[in-house]
Amino acid sequence: MPTAVLNAHYDGKHIVLDEPFALPANAPLLVTVIAPDDERSGWADLSVQNLARAYGDDEPEYSAADVKPQ
Repeated sequence: MPTAVLNAHYDGKHIVLDEPFALPANAPLLVTVIAPDDERSGWADLSVQNLARAYGDDEPEYSAADVKPQ
């Protein structure tokens, strides 16, 4: 069986796939629990802020000629 990434949620009793997917009985699965949206959005906001600082309008544009081998 090919590897697949499937969206799912926990309904309080069972893990439920968000979309139909053919799985044979007793198929081995690897489940990764992700952080709730409110926690992930905080990290995403922090990432956006730091990327904006790193690549702000006052940063110079570098060309391939500016890259020098070590």
